[in-house]
Amino acid sequence: MNAPLSGKLRTWAVAVVIAAMAIAGAACAAGEPTGTQSDQPTPGPLAEPAHNWTVVSDDLYATFATPDLAVGRQRVALVLNDGIGLISFPIVNVSSYYYPGGFDDEAQREGPVETATAQFHEFPLGTRGIHVANMEFDRVGDWSVEARVPRPDGSISIVEIRFPVASETRSVDAGERPPASRNRTLADTGGDVSALTTGSLHAPDLYRLTVAEALDIGRPFVVVFASPAFCTNAVCGPQVEVASELQETYGDQADFIHVDLYENPQEIQGDLSKAIVTPLLDEWGLVSQEWTYVVDHTGTVTARFENFVGKSELEEAIQAALANG
Repeated sequence: MNAPLSGKLRTWAVAVVIAAMAIAGAACAAGEPTGTQSDQPTPGPLAEPAHNWTVVSDDLYATFATPDLAVGRQRVALVLNDGIGLISFPIVNVSSYYYPGGFDDEAQREGPVETATAQFHEFPLGTRGIHVANMEFDRVGDWSVEARVPRPDGSISIVEIRFPVASETRSVDAGERPPASRNRTLADTGGDVSALTTGSLHAPDLYRLTVAEALDIGRPFVVVFASPAFCTNAVCGPQVEVASELQETYGDQADFIHVDLYENPQEIQGDLSKAIVTPLLDEWGLVSQEWTYVVDHTGTVTARFENFVGKSELEEAIQAALANG
């Protein structure tokens, strides 16, 4: 059992915001989108998710990208910053700790339970990036991940992210079959891609299939939930562009689907008060604002990525799904 971090710690407690994932949509009628819709669409922007994590450090800052964690092997991703700029070391050592008495009882911190290497994944254009490790959480309760970052003077700075681990994830998890969602496609918009995405990239191949159709086809597929025009935090990125690039490489072996967070891109025009949140977020239990799933030919989720996932990490997951047959 290791003692908790010593010295006077500066804690950034992330404010808790009640995240209302609005279930919205338009009723099926002539000229309106078809699919799983709400009878009473609720306009307005998607709420920021409730932050259930806290950062503790003397001199570093962090943003936790994967708070929807449950027992089992999970992807852990964080953005590290020293107040001057992004920390982009190729690898950072991370360790997990368990708090049997809760975070109020720091003296009872157990661990490290596991030590791993978090690899840095740069966002396109090189302006941002994220450190990622896969770690095992063997019980429900209060956990933390501690990153040790070398400093220019030869010292080591420590940043700890504290969070709960649940018995099950809120969102669809690896090993599960996803909902047979009927997202809007080009067939619903007369071939108009601009009615299906808030982004400027209009790649028709991302809007040809519903999730339900992809499940029926029975070959691997990737589905991205993202709103390209409204990526405003440190852990979301150009996910649709990454998916489009990979579609060009793997499109003859797998299908690729983009579902925008908003049902009415053409009506928003920069005014999110007019937005209608897709009801598919509720179907999938999605509580963050960017998600990517890889599903194999049996209709089983083989990988899920909360917030941005880089090209190399996603490509590896696609190759693994293809290798499943």
